[in-house]
Amino acid sequence: MTHAAPINEPSLATIPEVTHRSVDVDGLRVFYREAGPADAPVILLLHGFPTSSHMFRRLMPLLAGSFRLVAPDLPGFGFTDQPSRDTFAYTFDNLARTIERFTAVVGLTRYALYVFDYGAPVGFRLAMAQPKGVTAIISQNGNAYAEGLSDAWDPIQRYWREPTAAHREALRSLLTLEATRWQYVHGVPDESLVAPETWTLDWALLQRPDNDEIQLDLFRDYAKNVALYPAFQAHLAIHRPPTLAIWGRNDPFFLPAGAEAYRLHNPGAEVRLLDTGHFALETHAVEIAGAIRTFLSRSL
Repeated sequence: MTHAAPINEPSLATIPEVTHRSVDVDGLRVFYREAGPADAPVILLLHGFPTSSHMFRRLMPLLAGSFRLVAPDLPGFGFTDQPSRDTFAYTFDNLARTIERFTAVVGLTRYALYVFDYGAPVGFRLAMAQPKGVTAIISQNGNAYAEGLSDAWDPIQRYWREPTAAHREALRSLLTLEATRWQYVHGVPDESLVAPETWTLDWALLQRPDNDEIQLDLFRDYAKNVALYPAFQAHLAIHRPPTLAIWGRNDPFFLPAGAEAYRLHNPGAEVRLLDTGHFALETHAVEIAGAIRTFLSRSL
């Protein structure tokens, strides 16, 4: 009788732990995920709409052997507090202020930025405020150029030009379960790779009382980000932070031209386009992790 050779299972000790914590930031409880050695180079990961640090759940273990990764949830998103609109104005300036204070509270002084979607205007505000503190920028579908805005922004831009109740009401269609799922699967060659808990969790958190009004406030305030694009671009041109733009080429909101545009003000920027959609980490986490590891090992 012959016996099959034993299967060598990977040791659980080799899989980095991701911790889940909250910290008080000026009376606001900010939730964050963290992984990696405390003394390793830091990557601050900033999520977008309508998600949270949950989007980094697969990426963090892939990088935690070499980096300290810190991924907070923005106010009104994920598991961070959702203060009342009467006491907290939901603007990108305020989101950036909270995250800047968060970095101080958890002791981050130098870090690479991973920015996605809403995380880009938040992260670029941090970079402009602390240019020597940001060691590199990884933009995954994080836009900073008008060339990157697709026609999908037309209803939101209409609200910017004419902030009427009717135009605000029309944007509620972006907050439905169907629309949330569509953001995850549009442009993905194999939808079975996208876990349904992604859009289900995002939509469930959108159902919190008054969260819809918070999101509509931020849709309107996004106009200020576009107005700041020249300042963001000037920062890139002056400081030339090592930059990797790694992009889902089928993103319905941010076009590949937005990734290519990083080279206009930072000619050394690296650009990689992936055959996937907006939430590229859902289908290409391993490839993105490899690109980040190579990029940062060369840049830092």
